[in-house]
Amino acid sequence: MWSFHKWFERHSLILLVGILVVVSIGGLVQITPLFFIESTIERVEGVRPYTPLELAGRQIYIREGCYTCHSQMVRPLRDEVERYGHYSLAAESMYDHPFQWGSKRTGPDLARVGGRYSDEWHRAHLENPRSVVPESVMPPYAFLARAELDTANLGAHVRVNRLLRVPYDDAQQASAATDARAQAEPLGEDAYEFEQRYPGAAARDFDGDPARVTEMDALIAYLQMLGAGIDFETYQAEAPENRR
Repeated sequence: MWSFHKWFERHSLILLVGILVVVSIGGLVQITPLFFIESTIERVEGVRPYTPLELAGRQIYIREGCYTCHSQMVRPLRDEVERYGHYSLAAESMYDHPFQWGSKRTGPDLARVGGRYSDEWHRAHLENPRSVVPESVMPPYAFLARAELDTANLGAHVRVNRLLRVPYDDAQQASAATDARAQAEPLGEDAYEFEQRYPGAAARDFDGDPARVTEMDALIAYLQMLGAGIDFETYQAEAPENRR
């Protein structure tokens, strides 16, 4: 009995079949339950789809390669939680395509950066990182303040996200370009409609230039919402056994 494994080791085809059988059984054990539960992600109050301006900012973040130096996932380790805040929840990435968890940190994690600094700080940091963080090795992104935000394809971007099951509706898709500008122009004629479509979303001039809507507006809007929508004190208090 104890030497039965030698039979597999001496016959490569039988060993291959055995491996496939074992892997298949393990896969079924992992995958089958997913077809019988409503969701694999715990829904958390405060997590919402990105506004068009934030969605554009996220694309700029990816385009400029920010994810290569900054992660967006706080691990459930004491040193991480004490530095960055509550560990990341799966629900925070449910509308990310692709997610921005990352595996390397040249700069700090950004999962909780929303609301931690002012818009002015972000603008100064992006224009000249060493003006606020002397030891920073981040390159400057001052050109974002001079680049007008291209909103022509935002409707198509929202439509693609709808195909990926992000819960945008027809009105949000049709008004994506208008809403992107309305979020950065809170006194504009479209501000009220934007607030109705995206209740609770911050609407203000992010880049300090009210005359234009720039890529700087979009990127700061994106950064300012990261981790800012969840009340973690309430989340901890209402969770089973206080989330311990």
